[in-house]
Amino acid sequence: MCILLIILLYDRLLIIYIKISVVCMYAVLQNGGKQYKVSVGEVIRLEKINLPIGNFFDITQILMIINDDVVIFGSPFISNVIITVKIIAHIRNSKIKIIKFRRRKHSRKKSGHRQWCTDVEVISISNSN
Repeated sequence: MCILLIILLYDRLLIIYIKISVVCMYAVLQNGGKQYKVSVGEVIRLEKINLPIGNFFDITQILMIINDDVVIFGSPFISNVIITVKIIAHIRNSKIKIIKFRRRKHSRKKSGHRQWCTDVEVISISNSN
């Protein structure tokens, strides 16, 4: 990423290019049949995890990890990468409505469902390679 600074100094134009090196490390994990792209500090919503709020736990089902220009793929999972997450909250998702109509019978049925889920914060992505 480059930042362009333009400074007006005593009627002279001073242009400075600053190159900032950003370490880009993220991983793709699998949880509950879904895949999530995560990096350190992100808060993601996973399927319900039966642990109290504030606990830490490790996720070992890592499909891919990217650290700067190095990409590591698992087959299907990477064996020596662990993502440590902290449980923030247990909440319920928004309601989905289930409506069943039976034609020509004057019969219908309506119900709803709210799935329990857990918000977690990614604390660290550790790679022992």
